[in-house]
Amino acid sequence: MIPGVTLELILYVTALGLVTIGLAGVVLSSHLFRMVLALVIAEAGANLMLVLSGYRWDAVAPILMQRAEQPAMVDPVPQAMVLTAIVIGVGIQALAVSILIRIRQRYGNLKRREVAEKMDAEIAASAGIRRDISQDEPLGERPLSPLPAHTAESRGGDA
Repeated sequence: MIPGVTLELILYVTALGLVTIGLAGVVLSSHLFRMVLALVIAEAGANLMLVLSGYRWDAVAPILMQRAEQPAMVDPVPQAMVLTAIVIGVGIQALAVSILIRIRQRYGNLKRREVAEKMDAEIAASAGIRRDISQDEPLGERPLSPLPAHTAESRGGDA
């Protein structure tokens, strides 16, 4: 084994790596299901980090015994929090997958950009307004009159 590398360090690096991989997956992915999977990976890393925060390497399980001396015990609060987080996480994952199934049924795919465009078009159609397709085209009238041709030429561009 490499000198200075302990099991504790390996577990902390693993937990941080899982969180990093999960966050990178959420940011870089354009597919909604992959984003949910990335959140699951980030959640696993966060849960591991939380368990490690309350663990003592020289301690025993937090069970009270009838001994003269009580040995050092592991903190049970982070363990209870992780159990709660796992239950909540499974519920959120089930909800997310059910929403993804509905999105897939309604819009035909799970690519974030295409689904967002179809949703925007559907919302605009149901509200009876014109959908803003271009981010470059301002809504409404131009607030200023166009520049005269000689001014635009002196600036080196079009008005």
